[in-house]
Amino acid sequence: MSTSWKLTSQLREKILQYANYKQTSISLRQMVQFGPNPSPGSIFLASQFIVEELPIRLALKVKDLENSPLGLSKQPSTITVKNWYAQSFQELTELPKPHISESLKALLTSNLNASSTNDYLNGGNKNHTDENKILEKSLDASDDSTNPAINNYFSDDGIVVRKHHHHLNNPSIVNPSSSITTETATSSSSTTSHSSSKLRSESPTFGKTYYTSCPANIVWPKEVYDYNKSVFDALTKIKKRHDATVATMARGVIEWKEQNKTVLVNADIQNFLDRFYMSRIGIRMLIGQHIALNQAQASPTKQRISTFLNGNGQKSSSQSNGAAAGGYNNKLNYVGVICTDCNVGDIAEDAIETAKYVCEDYYGLFEGPEIQLIMAKEDISFMYVPGHLIHMLFETLKNSLRASIEFHTPKLKAKMIQEDPTLKEESIDINDLTFPPIKVIISEGIEDICIKISDEGGGIPRSEVPLIWTYLYTTVSETPELDSNQNSFKAPMAGFGYGLPISRLYAQYFGGDLKLISMDGYGTDVYLHLNRLSSSSEPLP
Repeated sequence: MSTSWKLTSQLREKILQYANYKQTSISLRQMVQFGPNPSPGSIFLASQFIVEELPIRLALKVKDLENSPLGLSKQPSTITVKNWYAQSFQELTELPKPHISESLKALLTSNLNASSTNDYLNGGNKNHTDENKILEKSLDASDDSTNPAINNYFSDDGIVVRKHHHHLNNPSIVNPSSSITTETATSSSSTTSHSSSKLRSESPTFGKTYYTSCPANIVWPKEVYDYNKSVFDALTKIKKRHDATVATMARGVIEWKEQNKTVLVNADIQNFLDRFYMSRIGIRMLIGQHIALNQAQASPTKQRISTFLNGNGQKSSSQSNGAAAGGYNNKLNYVGVICTDCNVGDIAEDAIETAKYVCEDYYGLFEGPEIQLIMAKEDISFMYVPGHLIHMLFETLKNSLRASIEFHTPKLKAKMIQEDPTLKEESIDINDLTFPPIKVIISEGIEDICIKISDEGGGIPRSEVPLIWTYLYTTVSETPELDSNQNSFKAPMAGFGYGLPISRLYAQYFGGDLKLISMDGYGTDVYLHLNRLSSSSEPLP
């Protein structure tokens, strides 16, 4: 962020206005409806949605950071993060609107209800009956049967449908499992239904959906590509700006701890950080998906070739996906960052290889402890975001490797000295030691895919088990220096006590969970539950 940028009172007033709007959930099903070779027209409409929805979420982040508890909001690093979100809000709200020609409007409305799409393009107000119809249409999976990118097993609308909680006629209802402040809850309960619906209808994204169907194999006019590129460029810049958010926010908590002369994070701050990072996951997911879809959208030249060789059939767009992805998605089962047929075993092998490499580099090992991959069946696949899964597995495996090495090294050296008293402890090479294996067991159930990571790393005392979920709690004696330089940023998860808490949030974002059971003096089992049915709601406040 430029040092000359400042949050003005006028901008802050606009941010607080947007912070009163309701967020609009985006389902996993909507995200994959674009297909592996998305239509530029659908990307165009989605870009308009993104430019209206993201400012609401960014404004809420600014407001939350301003109201963060116990003086955390006054820490320099917290203010830095708040200003990043405010600047991103400003850039999106000041992005030039696209000029819609009549011919473009005709293309975009050719496969849709004209009135609803015209409202979308012109920003006109719609009555509540029309809004509910649009929402009902977005939750109806029956129109996806011809889309090759959709796994029908997950056509229950992915991460947003929870039928016993959501009611279309009452948009103020929230997921009761979501973390909300007492002030927010009191405010919501005291607000009349009329004013709530009025505020909801004023939200820029009310009644709109992320995915909108558009005709296939059409050569779209230049303004579509120009607008898509301008949004893509803006999101890429914003994504890079916020790469250092985790580290910078961690620095803010450290500043708070030093100021208050405390070792552990207060429960209020712990709850705030859970909400803050969960919200960040949603924003990053939305930005990352839209950037990836833009990279995969069909070019005009490719559309002409596809139409000539394959006709106008829906099948052609998926058959020729490889060239359209620009090197990003070279598989038919990828839609943006989502894999519709994610092979859990393959992801686990990648995580194992990465964790072992980091371990060997850190401890100077030729070969790290063995990690055994055990699967109940050969091929276990489901719809998921591979980047999230490999992150969770990498963090837990890294913990198991470190625990195994540090717990068994003195024991194994003592055993070798006992067998050969002439040996000195400092002369024994760590590469001469044989550590017990770590087991990664993958099982597929009706509701969940469960991954158990089992080690013999000495376990955790029962009194310390609750602490492992608190931020900045770590057993590392000397943590590395936090570096939030955005130009050369690497997320400093190791040694900061962020691995498990953040991984649990990633699991919970898609309706799963991360649990831990430990035997002090022996080892630890970590259970990663992945929601196979994708039936949970996106955790929006």
